[in-house]
Amino acid sequence: MAKEKSAAEKLAEKLCYEPEHISKASDESEIEKADKFCEGYIDFLNTAKTEREVSALIKEEAIKRGYTEFDKTKVYKPGDRVYRVNREKAIILCVFGKKDIREGIKLAIAHIDSPRLDLKPNPLYESDDMALFKTHYYGGIKKYQWTAIPLSLHGVIIKANGEKVTVNIGEDDGDPKFVITDLLPHLGAEQGKRPLSNGIKGEELNIVVGSRPFKDDKASNLVKLNILKLLNEKYGIIEKDFLSAELEIVPAFKACDIGLDRSMIGAYGHDDRVCAYPAAQANFSLEKPEFTSVSVLTDKEEIGSVGNTGLDSAYVPNFIHDISEVFGANGRDVMSKSECLSADVNAAFDPTFPEVMEKRNASYLNKGVVITKYTGARGKSGSSDASAEFMGKVRGFLEKNKVIWQIGELGAVDAGGGGTVALYVAGLDIDVVDVGVPVLSMHSPFEVVAKSDVYMAYRAFYEFFSLK
Repeated sequence: MAKEKSAAEKLAEKLCYEPEHISKASDESEIEKADKFCEGYIDFLNTAKTEREVSALIKEEAIKRGYTEFDKTKVYKPGDRVYRVNREKAIILCVFGKKDIREGIKLAIAHIDSPRLDLKPNPLYESDDMALFKTHYYGGIKKYQWTAIPLSLHGVIIKANGEKVTVNIGEDDGDPKFVITDLLPHLGAEQGKRPLSNGIKGEELNIVVGSRPFKDDKASNLVKLNILKLLNEKYGIIEKDFLSAELEIVPAFKACDIGLDRSMIGAYGHDDRVCAYPAAQANFSLEKPEFTSVSVLTDKEEIGSVGNTGLDSAYVPNFIHDISEVFGANGRDVMSKSECLSADVNAAFDPTFPEVMEKRNASYLNKGVVITKYTGARGKSGSSDASAEFMGKVRGFLEKNKVIWQIGELGAVDAGGGGTVALYVAGLDIDVVDVGVPVLSMHSPFEVVAKSDVYMAYRAFYEFFSLK
């Protein structure tokens, strides 16, 4: 017989806020749905490790689901599905709604770039009978984490004649991998005296690519020459072609279950594909929403949302202007009535490093999708700081639809910071707040999320798109 709750317990239950573990707040069927949803997510992570690969994969799936490339000369009706690709590195999905577009649209915006290493424009060199690539790191990384792990090479090379060559080496069984070497402890005494942030320097992030020379005694740099020969045979490229290439070094790990209970996923690129995938799937799941619903998978967030494929550019407002014009509406007026979930991750509380968090306002694995009112740094610098009204609306539809959520910050006040998507969306006169998945070991080559949180993110975006 269940013990009757005391008056204090009943009052606390009514008045107090305490985020609850999903396994306690949900029935077993929800956990099963989460595990099933994450099977597709794991496949997605293993297939698409760069922004170009994500964009291509989502486009392919969109076409299979009846999306067509947006054409501003066409007439569209509720339920019609369109997409627009931006320079093969960002993609917009849109399902037109039943309401007049003048009443605003619903947006979920996630980024599909992740911290990584890029090859320099002139990367290949030989030193002491070894061939190596010079790299330039992209986004905020701990450089020492990228040594002594298997790496793969992804990207495109554009030849002088305009021909495009796609490169993907290190992912398939039987492919060679690449590596950045590190010193053994016995010889690393001086290295160990460096500050952790400088334990490996940027110019020490050199990729080992070969050690066998071309069989000729009459030339120098024969190991480098042999590598160029192999690349030429496989891709038809010469050394000058590196200048017009986008080649990324990423971990060669496969995404996998973590924990004896298989409750988590370990992988490269959770930040922010763990929100991009649910945002896309939520859009795919719509039939005829009340409001026109748009999922944006964008680029360049990790370096400030800059460039013509990032959110600090015109391509998203241009799209909104274009779809508005199709229905005879003014894009500026549409944006002022629109709402957005900035679908970005949050730093999960790590019991090993509690000092960088303020526990009452931190997010936790398995406690649901995270609402982050403000990002920025220290005195809310670089933050959009969502309004109380919009926070109330987001909280309201999540609770109404039994989507489990929690509060989150990006660390303690003097320690925290990050996030740029919401900042630039707010600049378009759109109500916006960060809603996403908590992540452990964020920005590392192998991040960790909880499956239940991933599924709750999908549900959050779907219910947002389904608002009436």
